[in-house]
Amino acid sequence: MHRLKTIVRPCSPRTERLCSYLWQHSRCETQGPGDRCGLKRFSTAEATADTGQPTRMREKTLTMATLNPRVKSVEYAVRGPIVIKAEDVERRLQQGGKQAFTEVIKANIGDAHAMGQQPITFVRQVVALCCFPELLHSLAFPDDAKQRAQRILQDCGGQSLGSYSASQGLECVRRDVADYITRRDEGVPCEWNNVYLTTGASDGIMTILKLLVSGQGTSRTGVMIPIPQYPLYSATISELNAVHINYYLDEANCWALDIEELQRAYLTAKQHCQPRVLCIINPGNPTGQVQSKKCIEEVLHFAYEENLFVMADEVYQDNVYSSGCQFHSFKKVLYEMGPQYFNNVELASFHSTSKGYTGECGFRGGYMEVLNMDPQVNAQLVKLLSVRLCPPVSGQAAMDVIVNPPEEHEPSYAQFTKEKRAVLDALAHKARLTEQILNTVPGMKCNPVQGAMYAFPQIFIPPRAIQEAQSLSVAPDMLYCLKLLEETGICLVPGSGFGQREGTYHFRMTILPSPEKLTVLLNKLKEFHLRFLEEYSESRPEISTESQTGEKSQQPD
Repeated sequence: MHRLKTIVRPCSPRTERLCSYLWQHSRCETQGPGDRCGLKRFSTAEATADTGQPTRMREKTLTMATLNPRVKSVEYAVRGPIVIKAEDVERRLQQGGKQAFTEVIKANIGDAHAMGQQPITFVRQVVALCCFPELLHSLAFPDDAKQRAQRILQDCGGQSLGSYSASQGLECVRRDVADYITRRDEGVPCEWNNVYLTTGASDGIMTILKLLVSGQGTSRTGVMIPIPQYPLYSATISELNAVHINYYLDEANCWALDIEELQRAYLTAKQHCQPRVLCIINPGNPTGQVQSKKCIEEVLHFAYEENLFVMADEVYQDNVYSSGCQFHSFKKVLYEMGPQYFNNVELASFHSTSKGYTGECGFRGGYMEVLNMDPQVNAQLVKLLSVRLCPPVSGQAAMDVIVNPPEEHEPSYAQFTKEKRAVLDALAHKARLTEQILNTVPGMKCNPVQGAMYAFPQIFIPPRAIQEAQSLSVAPDMLYCLKLLEETGICLVPGSGFGQREGTYHFRMTILPSPEKLTVLLNKLKEFHLRFLEEYSESRPEISTESQTGEKSQQPD
Protein backbone atom coordinates (compact mmCIF):
# COMPACT_ATOMS: atom_id res chain seq x y z
CA MET A 1 0.00 0.00 0.00
CA HIS A 2 2.84 2.36 0.86
CA ARG A 3 4.40 1.80 -2.59
CA LEU A 4 1.13 2.72 -4.39
CA LYS A 5 0.76 5.95 -2.40
CA THR A 6 4.31 6.94 -3.21
CA ILE A 7 3.63 6.60 -6.95
CA VAL A 8 0.38 8.55 -6.84
CA ARG A 9 1.63 11.71 -5.07
CA PRO A 10 3.47 13.35 -7.99
CA CYS A 11 0.68 12.69 -10.51
CA SER A 12 -1.75 15.21 -11.97
CA PRO A 13 -5.20 15.49 -10.31
CA ARG A 14 -6.76 13.52 -13.21
CA THR A 15 -4.22 10.70 -12.88
CA GLU A 16 -4.61 10.74 -9.10
CA ARG A 17 -8.39 10.26 -9.43
CA LEU A 18 -7.82 7.34 -11.84
CA CYS A 19 -5.32 5.69 -9.48
CA SER A 20 -7.73 6.17 -6.58
CA TYR A 21 -10.45 4.44 -8.64
CA LEU A 22 -8.13 1.54 -9.44
CA TRP A 23 -7.11 1.31 -5.78
CA GLN A 24 -10.74 1.11 -4.69
CA HIS A 25 -11.40 -1.50 -7.40
CA SER A 26 -8.50 -3.64 -6.21
CA ARG A 27 -9.93 -3.56 -2.69
CA CYS A 28 -13.37 -4.60 -3.99
CA GLU A 29 -11.96 -7.67 -5.73
CA THR A 30 -10.98 -9.10 -2.35
CA GLN A 31 -14.48 -8.63 -0.95
CA GLY A 32 -16.27 -11.18 -3.19
CA PRO A 33 -19.72 -10.91 -4.76
CA GLY A 34 -21.15 -9.01 -1.78
CA ASP A 35 -18.97 -5.92 -2.35
CA ARG A 36 -20.44 -2.45 -2.07
CA CYS A 37 -18.06 -0.49 -4.33
CA GLY A 38 -20.69 0.63 -6.86
CA LEU A 39 -19.13 -1.18 -9.84
CA LYS A 40 -21.97 -3.62 -10.48
CA ARG A 41 -22.92 -1.94 -13.75
CA PHE A 42 -19.55 -2.96 -15.19
CA SER A 43 -19.85 -6.57 -14.04
CA THR A 44 -19.83 -9.69 -16.21
CA ALA A 45 -22.87 -11.78 -17.13
CA GLU A 46 -21.81 -14.24 -14.42
CA ALA A 47 -21.80 -11.51 -11.77
CA THR A 48 -25.22 -10.31 -12.95
CA ALA A 49 -26.60 -13.82 -12.60
CA ASP A 50 -25.32 -13.96 -9.00
CA THR A 51 -27.63 -11.10 -8.02
CA GLY A 52 -30.70 -13.08 -9.02
CA GLN A 53 -32.07 -10.08 -10.92
CA PRO A 54 -33.62 -10.65 -14.40
CA THR A 55 -31.56 -9.18 -17.25
CA ARG A 56 -33.06 -6.62 -19.62
CA MET A 57 -33.07 -7.63 -23.30
CA ARG A 58 -31.47 -4.82 -25.28
CA GLU A 59 -32.83 -3.86 -28.69
CA LYS A 60 -30.85 -5.21 -31.63
CA THR A 61 -28.81 -2.67 -33.55
CA LEU A 62 -29.16 -4.56 -36.83
CA THR A 63 -32.73 -5.41 -37.82
CA MET A 64 -34.57 -5.69 -41.12
CA ALA A 65 -35.63 -2.08 -40.56
CA THR A 66 -32.02 -0.86 -40.19
CA LEU A 67 -30.45 -3.28 -42.70
CA ASN A 68 -28.83 -1.71 -45.76
CA PRO A 69 -31.75 -1.65 -48.27
CA ARG A 70 -29.38 -2.50 -51.12
CA VAL A 71 -28.60 -5.81 -49.44
CA LYS A 72 -32.32 -6.62 -49.28
CA SER A 73 -32.59 -6.05 -53.03
CA VAL A 74 -29.85 -8.60 -53.82
CA GLU A 75 -31.03 -11.96 -55.15
CA TYR A 76 -28.88 -14.95 -56.14
CA ALA A 77 -30.99 -17.77 -57.54
CA VAL A 78 -28.17 -20.30 -57.93
CA ARG A 79 -27.98 -20.65 -54.14
CA GLY A 80 -31.50 -19.42 -53.43
CA PRO A 81 -34.69 -20.92 -51.93
CA ILE A 82 -34.69 -24.03 -54.11
CA VAL A 83 -31.21 -24.99 -52.86
CA ILE A 84 -32.18 -24.36 -49.22
CA LYS A 85 -35.15 -26.68 -49.76
CA ALA A 86 -32.86 -29.30 -51.36
CA GLU A 87 -30.55 -29.24 -48.34
CA ASP A 88 -33.56 -29.74 -46.06
CA VAL A 89 -34.70 -32.74 -48.13
CA GLU A 90 -31.16 -34.14 -48.07
CA ARG A 91 -31.02 -33.85 -44.26
CA ARG A 92 -34.32 -35.73 -43.95
CA LEU A 93 -32.96 -38.51 -46.15
CA GLN A 94 -29.81 -38.78 -44.03
CA GLN A 95 -31.96 -39.03 -40.89
CA GLY A 96 -33.86 -41.97 -42.35
CA GLY A 97 -36.85 -40.08 -43.69
CA LYS A 98 -38.93 -41.84 -46.34
CA GLN A 99 -38.84 -40.39 -49.85
CA ALA A 100 -39.62 -41.71 -53.32
CA PHE A 101 -35.92 -41.36 -54.11
CA THR A 102 -32.64 -42.26 -52.44
CA GLU A 103 -30.54 -39.14 -53.11
CA VAL A 104 -30.77 -35.48 -54.02
CA ILE A 105 -29.14 -34.77 -57.38
CA LYS A 106 -27.88 -31.18 -57.29
CA ALA A 107 -27.78 -30.02 -60.89
CA ASN A 108 -28.22 -26.39 -59.88
CA ILE A 109 -24.62 -25.19 -59.86
CA GLY A 110 -21.50 -25.58 -61.98
CA ASP A 111 -19.44 -27.29 -59.28
CA ALA A 112 -17.60 -29.95 -61.27
CA HIS A 113 -15.79 -31.76 -58.46
CA ALA A 114 -18.91 -31.92 -56.31
CA MET A 115 -20.53 -33.78 -59.23
CA GLY A 116 -17.72 -36.32 -59.38
CA GLN A 117 -15.22 -34.85 -61.86
CA GLN A 118 -11.67 -35.86 -60.94
CA PRO A 119 -9.00 -33.15 -60.49
CA ILE A 120 -6.34 -32.71 -63.16
CA THR A 121 -3.27 -34.40 -61.67
CA PHE A 122 -0.72 -31.78 -62.74
CA VAL A 123 -2.71 -28.92 -61.19
CA ARG A 124 -2.89 -30.68 -57.84
CA GLN A 125 0.77 -31.73 -57.95
CA VAL A 126 2.03 -28.18 -58.40
CA VAL A 127 -0.29 -26.73 -55.75
CA ALA A 128 0.63 -29.53 -53.32
CA LEU A 129 4.33 -28.83 -53.83
CA CYS A 130 3.73 -25.12 -53.24
CA CYS A 131 1.78 -25.82 -50.05
CA PHE A 132 4.32 -28.34 -48.69
CA PRO A 133 7.75 -27.63 -50.20
CA GLU A 134 9.28 -30.62 -48.38
CA LEU A 135 7.67 -32.70 -51.15
CA LEU A 136 10.12 -31.17 -53.63
CA HIS A 137 12.55 -33.89 -52.50
CA SER A 138 10.05 -36.67 -53.22
CA LEU A 139 10.56 -38.93 -56.23
CA ALA A 140 6.77 -39.23 -56.56
CA PHE A 141 6.51 -35.84 -58.27
CA PRO A 142 7.64 -35.13 -61.85
CA ASP A 143 10.38 -32.58 -62.52
CA ASP A 144 8.16 -30.19 -64.50
CA ALA A 145 5.74 -29.93 -61.56
CA LYS A 146 8.67 -29.24 -59.21
CA GLN A 147 10.09 -26.56 -61.51
CA ARG A 148 6.79 -24.70 -61.64
CA ALA A 149 6.33 -24.92 -57.88
CA GLN A 150 9.86 -23.63 -57.24
CA ARG A 151 9.30 -20.70 -59.59
CA ILE A 152 6.08 -19.73 -57.82
CA LEU A 153 7.60 -20.11 -54.35
CA GLN A 154 10.58 -17.92 -55.28
CA ASP A 155 8.09 -15.11 -55.95
CA CYS A 156 6.39 -15.55 -52.55
CA GLY A 157 7.50 -13.68 -49.44
CA GLY A 158 9.67 -16.01 -47.39
CA GLN A 159 9.22 -18.54 -50.23
CA SER A 160 5.94 -19.53 -48.57
CA LEU A 161 2.46 -19.80 -50.03
CA GLY A 162 1.25 -18.52 -46.66
CA SER A 163 2.59 -15.02 -47.26
CA TYR A 164 0.69 -12.13 -48.81
CA SER A 165 1.37 -11.40 -52.45
CA ALA A 166 1.19 -8.01 -54.11
CA SER A 167 -2.42 -6.83 -54.37
CA GLN A 168 -2.37 -7.38 -58.14
CA GLY A 169 -1.00 -10.91 -57.63
CA LEU A 170 2.35 -12.66 -57.98
CA GLU A 171 4.41 -11.17 -60.80
CA CYS A 172 5.48 -14.56 -62.18
CA VAL A 173 1.83 -15.68 -62.47
CA ARG A 174 0.78 -12.41 -64.11
CA ARG A 175 3.59 -12.85 -66.64
CA ASP A 176 2.45 -16.42 -67.34
CA VAL A 177 -1.14 -15.21 -67.83
CA ALA A 178 0.10 -12.59 -70.31
CA ASP A 179 2.05 -15.25 -72.24
CA TYR A 180 -1.05 -17.50 -72.27
CA ILE A 181 -3.27 -14.72 -73.64
CA THR A 182 -0.70 -13.97 -76.37
CA ARG A 183 -0.62 -17.66 -77.39
CA ARG A 184 -4.41 -17.98 -77.22
CA ASP A 185 -4.89 -14.90 -79.41
CA GLU A 186 -2.27 -16.05 -81.94
CA GLY A 187 0.28 -13.35 -81.26
CA VAL A 188 -1.87 -10.42 -80.17
CA PRO A 189 0.39 -8.79 -77.56
CA CYS A 190 -0.54 -8.81 -73.87
CA GLU A 191 1.24 -6.56 -71.37
CA TRP A 192 1.58 -8.32 -68.01
CA ASN A 193 1.00 -5.05 -66.15
CA ASN A 194 -2.55 -5.08 -67.55
CA VAL A 195 -3.21 -8.44 -65.84
CA TYR A 196 -4.68 -8.60 -62.33
CA LEU A 197 -5.17 -11.82 -60.39
CA THR A 198 -8.52 -12.11 -58.64
CA THR A 199 -10.48 -14.25 -56.20
CA GLY A 200 -12.28 -16.10 -58.97
CA ALA A 201 -13.69 -14.18 -61.92
CA SER A 202 -16.52 -12.82 -59.75
CA ASP A 203 -14.11 -10.73 -57.67
CA GLY A 204 -12.77 -9.02 -60.79
CA ILE A 205 -16.25 -8.42 -62.18
CA MET A 206 -17.45 -6.80 -58.95
CA THR A 207 -14.29 -4.68 -58.69
CA ILE A 208 -14.65 -3.26 -62.20
CA LEU A 209 -18.34 -2.52 -61.61
CA LYS A 210 -17.44 -0.64 -58.43
CA LEU A 211 -15.21 1.65 -60.49
CA LEU A 212 -17.91 2.26 -63.09
CA VAL A 213 -20.96 2.98 -60.95
CA SER A 214 -21.65 6.62 -60.09
CA GLY A 215 -24.22 9.39 -60.45
CA GLN A 216 -27.74 10.14 -59.26
CA GLY A 217 -31.08 10.43 -61.01
CA THR A 218 -30.78 10.40 -64.78
CA SER A 219 -26.97 10.38 -64.47
CA ARG A 220 -26.94 7.05 -62.57
CA THR A 221 -24.79 4.42 -64.25
CA GLY A 222 -26.71 1.94 -66.36
CA VAL A 223 -25.27 -1.54 -66.86
CA MET A 224 -26.37 -3.55 -69.90
CA ILE A 225 -26.69 -7.27 -69.10
CA PRO A 226 -27.95 -10.17 -71.22
CA ILE A 227 -31.24 -11.82 -70.37
CA PRO A 228 -30.99 -14.63 -69.38
CA GLN A 229 -27.94 -13.68 -67.29
CA TYR A 230 -25.76 -15.06 -64.52
CA PRO A 231 -27.25 -13.66 -61.27
CA LEU A 232 -23.87 -12.30 -60.13
CA TYR A 233 -24.48 -9.35 -62.44
CA SER A 234 -27.98 -8.43 -61.30
CA ALA A 235 -27.00 -8.96 -57.65
CA THR A 236 -23.94 -6.70 -57.92
CA ILE A 237 -25.84 -4.03 -59.84
CA SER A 238 -28.49 -3.99 -57.09
CA GLU A 239 -25.88 -3.85 -54.35
CA LEU A 240 -24.14 -0.89 -56.01
CA ASN A 241 -27.45 0.89 -56.71
CA ALA A 242 -26.82 1.04 -60.45
CA VAL A 243 -29.52 0.64 -63.11
CA HIS A 244 -30.26 -2.70 -64.76
CA ILE A 245 -30.48 -2.43 -68.56
CA ASN A 246 -31.76 -5.74 -69.86
CA TYR A 247 -31.14 -6.82 -73.44
CA TYR A 248 -32.73 -10.10 -74.51
CA LEU A 249 -30.87 -12.89 -76.26
CA ASP A 250 -32.67 -14.44 -79.23
CA GLU A 251 -33.92 -17.84 -78.04
CA ALA A 252 -35.37 -18.70 -81.45
CA ASN A 253 -31.89 -18.23 -82.95
CA CYS A 254 -29.97 -20.37 -80.44
CA TRP A 255 -29.62 -17.49 -77.96
CA ALA A 256 -27.73 -15.29 -80.40
CA LEU A 257 -26.99 -11.69 -79.51
CA ASP A 258 -29.00 -9.34 -81.72
CA ILE A 259 -27.42 -5.92 -82.29
CA GLU A 260 -30.85 -4.32 -82.89
CA GLU A 261 -31.94 -5.54 -79.46
CA LEU A 262 -28.82 -3.94 -77.96
CA GLN A 263 -29.73 -0.64 -79.61
CA ARG A 264 -33.34 -0.86 -78.40
CA ALA A 265 -32.27 -1.48 -74.81
CA TYR A 266 -29.69 1.32 -74.95
CA LEU A 267 -32.02 3.97 -76.36
CA THR A 268 -34.80 3.08 -73.93
CA ALA A 269 -32.43 3.27 -70.95
CA LYS A 270 -30.97 6.65 -71.95
CA GLN A 271 -34.28 8.24 -71.02
CA HIS A 272 -33.74 7.53 -67.31
CA CYS A 273 -30.04 6.74 -66.74
CA GLN A 274 -26.59 6.98 -68.29
CA PRO A 275 -25.58 3.66 -69.91
CA ARG A 276 -21.84 3.15 -69.34
CA VAL A 277 -21.24 -0.59 -69.24
CA LEU A 278 -21.94 -3.50 -71.61
CA CYS A 279 -21.61 -7.01 -70.13
CA ILE A 280 -21.23 -10.08 -72.33
CA ILE A 281 -21.01 -13.74 -71.24
CA ASN A 282 -19.39 -15.90 -73.92
CA PRO A 283 -19.79 -18.86 -73.97
CA GLY A 284 -23.10 -18.19 -72.31
CA ASN A 285 -24.32 -18.89 -68.82
CA PRO A 286 -27.07 -20.07 -68.43
CA THR A 287 -27.78 -20.38 -72.16
CA GLY A 288 -24.72 -22.26 -73.43
CA GLN A 289 -24.40 -20.34 -76.71
CA VAL A 290 -21.08 -19.45 -78.39
CA GLN A 291 -21.12 -16.07 -80.11
CA SER A 292 -19.81 -15.80 -83.67
CA LYS A 293 -16.91 -13.56 -84.65
CA LYS A 294 -19.26 -11.38 -86.71
CA CYS A 295 -21.52 -10.90 -83.68
CA ILE A 296 -18.57 -9.89 -81.51
CA GLU A 297 -17.43 -7.37 -84.13
CA GLU A 298 -20.90 -5.80 -84.16
CA VAL A 299 -20.97 -5.62 -80.37
CA LEU A 300 -17.54 -3.96 -80.20
CA HIS A 301 -18.51 -1.47 -82.93
CA PHE A 302 -21.67 -0.65 -80.96
CA ALA A 303 -19.60 -0.14 -77.77
CA TYR A 304 -17.17 2.10 -79.67
CA GLU A 305 -19.96 4.27 -81.10
CA GLU A 306 -21.85 4.59 -77.82
CA ASN A 307 -18.75 5.00 -75.62
CA LEU A 308 -19.44 1.93 -73.47
CA PHE A 309 -17.00 0.06 -71.24
CA VAL A 310 -17.06 -3.63 -72.29
CA MET A 311 -16.91 -6.44 -69.71
CA ALA A 312 -16.29 -9.82 -71.38
CA ASP A 313 -16.96 -12.81 -69.10
CA GLU A 314 -14.98 -15.56 -70.84
CA VAL A 315 -14.64 -18.14 -68.06
CA TYR A 316 -16.00 -20.93 -70.31
CA GLN A 317 -13.55 -20.30 -73.16
CA ASP A 318 -12.33 -23.93 -73.06
CA ASN A 319 -15.88 -25.32 -73.07
CA VAL A 320 -16.96 -25.35 -76.73
CA TYR A 321 -18.67 -28.50 -78.03
CA SER A 322 -20.74 -27.90 -81.16
CA SER A 323 -19.12 -28.40 -84.55
CA GLY A 324 -18.91 -25.11 -86.40
CA CYS A 325 -18.55 -23.17 -83.14
CA GLN A 326 -15.29 -21.58 -82.04
CA PHE A 327 -14.32 -19.37 -79.14
CA HIS A 328 -13.18 -15.89 -80.20
CA SER A 329 -11.84 -13.65 -77.46
CA PHE A 330 -13.16 -10.10 -77.44
CA LYS A 331 -9.59 -8.84 -77.24
CA LYS A 332 -8.45 -10.66 -80.38
CA VAL A 333 -11.49 -9.52 -82.38
CA LEU A 334 -10.93 -5.96 -81.15
CA TYR A 335 -7.30 -6.12 -82.29
CA GLU A 336 -8.30 -7.38 -85.72
CA MET A 337 -10.75 -4.48 -86.12
CA GLY A 338 -7.76 -2.13 -86.27
CA PRO A 339 -5.95 0.47 -84.11
CA GLN A 340 -8.92 2.85 -84.08
CA TYR A 341 -10.84 0.26 -82.05
CA PHE A 342 -8.01 -1.56 -80.27
CA ASN A 343 -6.50 1.63 -78.84
CA ASN A 344 -9.78 3.16 -77.72
CA VAL A 345 -12.42 0.67 -76.56
CA GLU A 346 -12.14 0.06 -72.82
CA LEU A 347 -12.28 -3.69 -72.24
CA ALA A 348 -11.98 -5.94 -69.20
CA SER A 349 -11.99 -9.69 -69.81
CA PHE A 350 -12.22 -12.39 -67.14
CA HIS A 351 -11.14 -16.01 -66.70
CA SER A 352 -11.19 -18.45 -63.78
CA THR A 353 -9.84 -21.72 -62.37
CA SER A 354 -13.42 -22.75 -61.58
CA LYS A 355 -14.61 -23.73 -65.04
CA GLY A 356 -12.98 -25.02 -68.22
CA TYR A 357 -11.60 -28.55 -67.90
CA THR A 358 -10.18 -28.09 -64.38
CA GLY A 359 -13.31 -27.28 -62.35
CA GLU A 360 -11.20 -26.04 -59.43
CA CYS A 361 -13.94 -23.87 -57.90
CA GLY A 362 -12.68 -24.04 -54.32
CA PHE A 363 -9.27 -22.51 -55.04
CA ARG A 364 -10.99 -19.23 -56.00
CA GLY A 365 -8.38 -18.36 -58.62
CA GLY A 366 -8.95 -16.01 -61.53
CA TYR A 367 -7.62 -13.11 -63.54
CA MET A 368 -8.75 -10.08 -65.48
CA GLU A 369 -7.00 -8.23 -68.29
CA VAL A 370 -7.86 -4.52 -68.51
CA LEU A 371 -7.27 -2.53 -71.71
CA ASN A 372 -7.32 1.22 -72.38
CA MET A 373 -8.10 2.26 -68.82
CA ASP A 374 -7.29 5.88 -67.95
CA PRO A 375 -3.96 5.86 -66.01
CA GLN A 376 -5.39 7.83 -63.11
CA VAL A 377 -8.36 5.46 -62.88
CA ASN A 378 -5.95 2.55 -63.08
CA ALA A 379 -4.24 3.90 -59.95
CA GLN A 380 -7.64 3.88 -58.24
CA LEU A 381 -8.14 0.26 -59.35
CA VAL A 382 -4.85 -0.73 -57.71
CA LYS A 383 -5.91 1.11 -54.55
CA LEU A 384 -9.23 -0.73 -54.49
CA LEU A 385 -7.49 -4.07 -54.95
CA SER A 386 -5.07 -3.27 -52.13
CA VAL A 387 -7.97 -2.95 -49.67
CA ARG A 388 -8.56 -6.70 -49.86
CA LEU A 389 -4.79 -7.30 -49.54
CA CYS A 390 -4.45 -10.04 -52.18
CA PRO A 391 -6.33 -12.95 -53.76
CA PRO A 392 -5.68 -16.43 -52.29
CA VAL A 393 -2.11 -17.35 -53.17
CA SER A 394 -3.02 -21.03 -53.55
CA GLY A 395 -5.61 -19.94 -56.13
CA GLN A 396 -2.94 -17.91 -57.90
CA ALA A 397 -0.76 -21.04 -58.06
CA ALA A 398 -3.64 -23.04 -59.55
CA MET A 399 -4.28 -20.28 -62.10
CA ASP A 400 -0.62 -20.41 -63.09
CA VAL A 401 -0.81 -24.12 -63.91
CA ILE A 402 -3.90 -23.59 -66.06
CA VAL A 403 -2.20 -20.90 -68.16
CA ASN A 404 1.20 -22.64 -68.07
CA PRO A 405 0.43 -26.36 -68.59
CA PRO A 406 3.03 -29.03 -69.43
CA GLU A 407 4.69 -28.63 -72.81
CA GLU A 408 5.13 -31.42 -75.32
CA HIS A 409 8.74 -32.17 -74.33
CA GLU A 410 7.96 -32.35 -70.58
CA PRO A 411 7.27 -35.56 -68.59
CA SER A 412 3.71 -34.63 -67.50
CA TYR A 413 2.49 -33.71 -70.98
CA ALA A 414 0.99 -37.07 -71.96
CA GLN A 415 -1.01 -37.59 -68.79
CA PHE A 416 -2.13 -33.94 -68.66
CA THR A 417 -3.32 -34.01 -72.29
CA LYS A 418 -5.16 -37.29 -71.76
CA GLU A 419 -6.98 -36.02 -68.66
CA LYS A 420 -7.90 -32.68 -70.25
CA ARG A 421 -9.22 -34.36 -73.40
CA ALA A 422 -11.23 -36.86 -71.35
CA VAL A 423 -13.00 -34.10 -69.39
CA LEU A 424 -13.85 -32.02 -72.48
CA ASP A 425 -14.95 -35.07 -74.52
CA ALA A 426 -17.23 -36.18 -71.68
CA LEU A 427 -18.76 -32.70 -71.44
CA ALA A 428 -19.34 -32.63 -75.22
CA HIS A 429 -21.07 -36.03 -75.02
CA LYS A 430 -23.26 -34.90 -72.12
CA ALA A 431 -24.15 -31.66 -73.93
CA ARG A 432 -25.48 -33.67 -76.90
CA LEU A 433 -27.22 -36.19 -74.61
CA THR A 434 -29.02 -33.44 -72.70
CA GLU A 435 -30.25 -31.69 -75.82
CA GLN A 436 -31.42 -34.94 -77.44
CA ILE A 437 -33.38 -36.27 -74.46
CA LEU A 438 -34.99 -32.97 -73.48
CA ASN A 439 -36.20 -32.42 -77.04
CA THR A 440 -38.12 -35.70 -76.93
CA VAL A 441 -40.29 -34.36 -74.09
CA PRO A 442 -43.63 -32.85 -75.17
CA GLY A 443 -43.94 -29.28 -73.95
CA MET A 444 -40.18 -28.80 -73.65
CA LYS A 445 -37.66 -27.28 -76.07
CA CYS A 446 -33.90 -27.16 -75.59
CA ASN A 447 -31.49 -25.26 -77.80
CA PRO A 448 -28.16 -26.92 -78.62
CA VAL A 449 -25.69 -26.69 -75.75
CA GLN A 450 -22.89 -25.21 -77.84
CA GLY A 451 -20.61 -24.43 -74.89
CA ALA A 452 -20.26 -23.78 -71.15
CA MET A 453 -21.88 -26.45 -68.95
CA TYR A 454 -25.61 -25.72 -68.73
CA ALA A 455 -28.88 -26.30 -70.54
CA PHE A 456 -31.66 -23.71 -70.35
CA PRO A 457 -34.75 -25.35 -71.89
CA GLN A 458 -38.10 -23.64 -72.26
CA ILE A 459 -40.97 -25.50 -70.60
CA PHE A 460 -44.71 -25.29 -71.14
CA ILE A 461 -46.60 -24.64 -67.88
CA PRO A 462 -50.40 -25.10 -68.02
CA PRO A 463 -52.67 -22.19 -66.99
CA ARG A 464 -53.90 -24.04 -63.90
CA ALA A 465 -50.32 -24.40 -62.63
CA ILE A 466 -49.72 -20.70 -63.29
CA GLN A 467 -52.82 -19.84 -61.27
CA GLU A 468 -51.67 -22.05 -58.38
CA ALA A 469 -48.26 -20.41 -58.42
CA GLN A 470 -49.86 -16.97 -58.31
CA SER A 471 -51.97 -18.00 -55.33
CA LEU A 472 -48.77 -19.10 -53.56
CA SER A 473 -46.93 -15.89 -54.58
CA VAL A 474 -44.17 -17.80 -56.37
CA ALA A 475 -43.06 -17.79 -59.99
CA PRO A 476 -44.59 -20.61 -62.07
CA ASP A 477 -41.19 -22.12 -62.87
CA MET A 478 -40.31 -21.98 -59.16
CA LEU A 479 -43.46 -24.03 -58.43
CA TYR A 480 -42.33 -26.45 -61.15
CA CYS A 481 -38.83 -26.81 -59.69
CA LEU A 482 -40.11 -27.22 -56.13
CA LYS A 483 -42.46 -30.01 -57.18
CA LEU A 484 -39.67 -31.63 -59.19
CA LEU A 485 -37.43 -31.60 -56.11
CA GLU A 486 -40.12 -33.00 -53.80
CA GLU A 487 -41.10 -35.81 -56.18
CA THR A 488 -37.75 -36.82 -57.69
CA GLY A 489 -34.94 -35.32 -55.59
CA ILE A 490 -33.64 -33.35 -58.60
CA CYS A 491 -32.52 -29.80 -57.79
CA LEU A 492 -32.68 -27.35 -60.71
CA VAL A 493 -32.87 -23.54 -60.76
CA PRO A 494 -36.00 -21.82 -62.15
CA GLY A 495 -35.46 -19.62 -65.18
CA SER A 496 -37.02 -16.67 -63.36
CA GLY A 497 -33.80 -16.47 -61.31
CA PHE A 498 -31.85 -15.64 -64.49
CA GLY A 499 -34.40 -13.51 -66.31
CA GLN A 500 -36.54 -14.51 -69.28
CA ARG A 501 -39.03 -12.98 -71.66
CA GLU A 502 -42.40 -12.39 -70.04
CA GLY A 503 -44.74 -15.31 -70.53
CA THR A 504 -41.98 -17.88 -71.06
CA TYR A 505 -40.67 -20.33 -68.47
CA HIS A 506 -37.38 -22.17 -68.22
CA PHE A 507 -35.04 -23.93 -65.84
CA ARG A 508 -31.25 -24.16 -65.75
CA MET A 509 -29.48 -27.46 -65.19
CA THR A 510 -25.81 -28.40 -65.31
CA ILE A 511 -24.52 -31.14 -67.59
CA LEU A 512 -21.85 -32.06 -65.01
CA PRO A 513 -23.20 -35.34 -63.54
CA SER A 514 -21.64 -38.54 -64.86
CA PRO A 515 -23.27 -39.84 -68.09
CA GLU A 516 -24.99 -42.59 -66.10
CA LYS A 517 -26.38 -40.24 -63.46
CA LEU A 518 -27.24 -37.62 -66.10
CA THR A 519 -29.27 -40.19 -68.04
CA VAL A 520 -31.17 -41.10 -64.86
CA LEU A 521 -31.75 -37.40 -64.14
CA LEU A 522 -33.04 -36.65 -67.64
CA ASN A 523 -35.39 -39.66 -67.70
CA LYS A 524 -36.78 -38.79 -64.26
CA LEU A 525 -37.24 -35.22 -65.44
CA LYS A 526 -39.11 -36.44 -68.54
CA GLU A 527 -41.45 -38.61 -66.46
CA PHE A 528 -42.09 -35.79 -64.00
CA HIS A 529 -42.84 -33.28 -66.76
CA LEU A 530 -45.47 -35.56 -68.29
CA ARG A 531 -47.10 -36.09 -64.87
CA PHE A 532 -47.01 -32.34 -64.24
CA LEU A 533 -48.76 -31.58 -67.52
CA GLU A 534 -51.38 -34.24 -66.87
CA GLU A 535 -52.00 -33.06 -63.30
CA TYR A 536 -52.62 -29.45 -64.37
CA SER A 537 -54.34 -30.10 -67.69
CA GLU A 538 -57.90 -28.73 -67.87
CA SER A 539 -59.39 -31.59 -69.86
CA ARG A 540 -56.21 -33.48 -70.68
CA PRO A 541 -56.15 -32.68 -74.41
CA GLU A 542 -53.17 -33.53 -76.60
CA ILE A 543 -50.16 -31.70 -75.17
CA SER A 544 -49.24 -28.55 -77.07
CA THR A 545 -45.63 -27.46 -77.58
CA GLU A 546 -46.56 -23.80 -77.87
CA SER A 547 -45.05 -21.44 -75.36
CA GLN A 548 -47.15 -19.13 -73.20
CA THR A 549 -46.39 -16.32 -75.63
CA GLY A 550 -48.20 -18.19 -78.38
CA GLU A 551 -45.02 -18.79 -80.38
CA LYS A 552 -44.65 -22.34 -81.60
CA SER A 553 -41.64 -24.01 -79.99
CA GLN A 554 -39.31 -25.67 -82.46
CA GLN A 555 -39.33 -29.42 -81.93
CA PRO A 556 -37.13 -31.91 -83.76
CA ASP A 557 -38.75 -33.72 -86.67
